[in-house]
Amino acid sequence: MHSLITAVVTHDDAARFLTWPGDFELGRGDHVESVHLASGAALEGFAGDGAGGTYFFCGDGGEERPVLYADSEGGAALVAIGLPELLRLLLVAPWWRDCRAFTAAESRELAAQYLEDMPDLTVRRDRAAEALGLTLPTEAEVLARLHQVATGAGKDFVLVFTAEDEPYDPLIKG
Repeated sequence: MHSLITAVVTHDDAARFLTWPGDFELGRGDHVESVHLASGAALEGFAGDGAGGTYFFCGDGGEERPVLYADSEGGAALVAIGLPELLRLLLVAPWWRDCRAFTAAESRELAAQYLEDMPDLTVRRDRAAEALGLTLPTEAEVLARLHQVATGAGKDFVLVFTAEDEPYDPLIKG
């Protein structure tokens, strides 16, 4: 099976784009506090962002496992079913954390802000996707899928702050 983690590590274009603007770095899987899933399923931190957020694989298996994101402020959401879906999200809408309405119009506004600072964003994104062997959905499709995963299957993936046995707040509401 083709490992996307290995592909990210070995392809500079992909690693650079995912680092910024994707704000995703492999190997930063240590979360700021001890957490567990309410279900008792396995939780494996494998990447993080610059603000102290962590991406976790949930359950047993490989890169096909559900991916939960937890920020450093006590919010969490299931964001993808498998690493390919997560990477598509990060490539197409690296501003996903700022999307609240999950509309194409909102995403276009956020994209415009990114494009002001990074006019070659689309070219860099396409090179990264090609290096990873990923076809990319539209912004509307990727955001609709994010919302669907977070509010559907995500209900079964409740992250708990272990020390206080308190659940994290949902980052994405239905």
